[in-house]
Amino acid sequence: GWAAEGPGSSGKNRRVSHATARLEMGSLWEEFNRLGTEMIVTKAGRWVPQWGKGGTTNGGHPLPIPCARRRMFPTFQVKLEGLDPLSDYVLLMDFIPLDDKRYRYAFHSSSWLAAGRAEPAAPGRVHFHPDSPAKGAQWMRQIVSFDKLKLTNNLLDDNGHIILNSMHRYQPRFHVVLVDPRRDSERFAHQNFKSFSFPETQFMAVTAYQNHRITQLKIASNPFAKGFRDGDPEP
Repeated sequence: GWAAEGPGSSGKNRRVSHATARLEMGSLWEEFNRLGTEMIVTKAGRWVPQWGKGGTTNGGHPLPIPCARRRMFPTFQVKLEGLDPLSDYVLLMDFIPLDDKRYRYAFHSSSWLAAGRAEPAAPGRVHFHPDSPAKGAQWMRQIVSFDKLKLTNNLLDDNGHIILNSMHRYQPRFHVVLVDPRRDSERFAHQNFKSFSFPETQFMAVTAYQNHRITQLKIASNPFAKGFRDGDPEP
């Protein structure tokens, strides 16, 4: 159903206070969440091993398949309602740590275990939807997809990607920001946005998938993984 999540609407501009967002592909997100969603973060331009149909070693362990993709899957997509059709809005996302821990994957128990305190937080960045700013009518007309968003663990990244620490847990957040035409609009900044977060989109940042069931589900459900399903070594 529709969600109006995050901070309450009290004190908000009426042109954002009625905004609602529905997470698309909610059942798929739930399926990943039950397994413990993992998202690949990489150094820009580096080939990263991802486990799939790449053959096996003599010991029967899967060989890595090179893959340079760093986009989120499932893709974060929302359907918006309640915006003012004639007002301009900017849509953006950020990612916040879920706790102050770093983790390791215990293969014998197929579970994540706390492995100490979190590393210093990566530089905070936001990802603006490339169609921003746009009228409320345009945003509500179709599903809003953040399919250009990329993740990296490169602290020196200069491509504008979202920087995350590997083996740390994150919550994506989605923000609707009203473009306020008033000359002193900064005075009203706290009134001109509304934030949404969906618990089923939480994930662990990794440089290679740890849980083989996550790998299998990504291959089965990602349209860009057709090559894996067909036995073609090219992703």
